[in-house]
Amino acid sequence: MHSLQAKPVNLNRLAYFAAVMDTGSFTRAAERLGITKAVVSQQVARLERDLGTNLLVRTTRSLHPTEAGRIFHARCVTILREAEEAFNELAQTAREPTGTLRITAPNDYGTAVVVAVASAFTTRFPACRVELTLGDEAVDLVSGRIDVAIRVGWLVDSSSQARKIASFRQLLVAAPTFAGRIADVCDPSHLATLPFVANMVLQEPLLWQFSRENHDRQGVKMQANIAIDTTPGVLAAVLSGGGLSVLPDFLVADGLAARRLIHILPEWQLPSGGIHVVYPAARFRPPKVTAFVEMLIAAQRDGT
Repeated sequence: MHSLQAKPVNLNRLAYFAAVMDTGSFTRAAERLGITKAVVSQQVARLERDLGTNLLVRTTRSLHPTEAGRIFHARCVTILREAEEAFNELAQTAREPTGTLRITAPNDYGTAVVVAVASAFTTRFPACRVELTLGDEAVDLVSGRIDVAIRVGWLVDSSSQARKIASFRQLLVAAPTFAGRIADVCDPSHLATLPFVANMVLQEPLLWQFSRENHDRQGVKMQANIAIDTTPGVLAAVLSGGGLSVLPDFLVADGLAARRLIHILPEWQLPSGGIHVVYPAARFRPPKVTAFVEMLIAAQRDGT
């Protein structure tokens, strides 16, 4: 056993043996590999010698794997596939992004952030085009029709591969016309009687948990006078004076800076969430996906 471990592995011999197993003969394996039958036979024999066991039973008319041969072949297939994917991945990283990039994102984050990044992406990589689907229903990635999904909030268990790229805060906001009505509001419990715009995208659009640094916690059930099923629609209602609402910071930052919105109870915090890039399960990703995600991360970091 020690002598086997000390010998270097010749991956070519694994490929020769796998070709013989796949085709069922030395002749057909040689044709597939573009070499002579004698070379294939010789290399498989040397592999058996290195391993110290017979992998194939040869007769004048047939060729059959031994039990060890069947087991070893399964391992060879995995090793060779991993090696091929490693070469493919390296080749992919060296190529310029091309083709159609299909993205899905929520309405709010998609409109506020992803659209601008998609525009910059197609400008930087003119050989690419983007198909962006905006919606608050999570799109199934198993079908293969989507290259990358942006998920905002809290991820559920998934077989897909996820990467957190940023966090966001939820803020209680209202139009300045509400300044007089909230002047005396100093505690979350005072909010329950005020007009509220409910976001029906959320599982619990009326129940909110507030906390602050001294670990005070208060749960409040709002009373909705308006209910809307898209987050940008909720923002529009708030801006028009329809009521208070809780919205993500990336969606209200411009309104707060321009004083078209006011932040209510800023000393109290609402639960924060994450912004994730979610990929279909895959060994490696094409350059278009990698390039877009890096641009999205840069946009998050720069606040653009």
